[in-house]
Amino acid sequence: MLTKRIIPCLDIRDGRTVKGTNFVDLRDAGDPVELGMRYASEGADELVFLDITATHEKRKTLSDLARRIAHHINIPFTVGGGISSIDDVSLLLNNGADKISVNTAAFKKPALISELARAFGSQCVVLAIDVKKGPDNQDYVYLNGGRVATQTQCLDWAKRGVDMGAGEILLTSMDHDGTKAGFALELTRLLAENLRVPVIASGGGGKMSHFSEIFKEGKADAALAASIFHFREISIPDLKRYLNSEGIDIRI
Repeated sequence: MLTKRIIPCLDIRDGRTVKGTNFVDLRDAGDPVELGMRYASEGADELVFLDITATHEKRKTLSDLARRIAHHINIPFTVGGGISSIDDVSLLLNNGADKISVNTAAFKKPALISELARAFGSQCVVLAIDVKKGPDNQDYVYLNGGRVATQTQCLDWAKRGVDMGAGEILLTSMDHDGTKAGFALELTRLLAENLRVPVIASGGGGKMSHFSEIFKEGKADAALAASIFHFREISIPDLKRYLNSEGIDIRI
């Protein structure tokens, strides 16, 4: 059995790390490179950097950030935000990123996933899916940083994405995001049991017990969190020691 992973996430806007609740009310959380260095030294397994307001004009900014990160940390990191072509990915990988994350562009053009998987390998392609429950209690995919609703259900899109070549799913529950009330256990488990690739759970981690729950009950392969790490509410070494005591296979 593969060890479970703890992944701090850094949402980037205008070169700074920000964090909000349910995708709104953003506040500054610090310099992304400094935070990344701290998390690497504390034992994070990977890092995720997402440019939440990315445009093509900011591609150079994001590649510069990737280069700075790569020079200062020694753990794998994923970069996402506004990626829509092989050239975008080449630029980021050449500047030190290990994986890339695609979201809206992949939904609008699913063939992009296949193109990237063929060019760089499935292990490099993370399909990020932002999800929110509808009035019918079904989980629907949202685009453009959670601003645009679709009529596509989460599992259907996740299955298609994996079939197209995605090597990992980053599942973010918008309903749980920033609430610190726990991860989306049922939805995460649904994907974990129906997909052949790792599932990263994101949204809602607030207590150490939430991480134990998402690994044991949600069957996630990795758990991603932001504000609890940014603002030192939970330390990564303490969290890993706790999970180890809970019988979860984790890298100490």
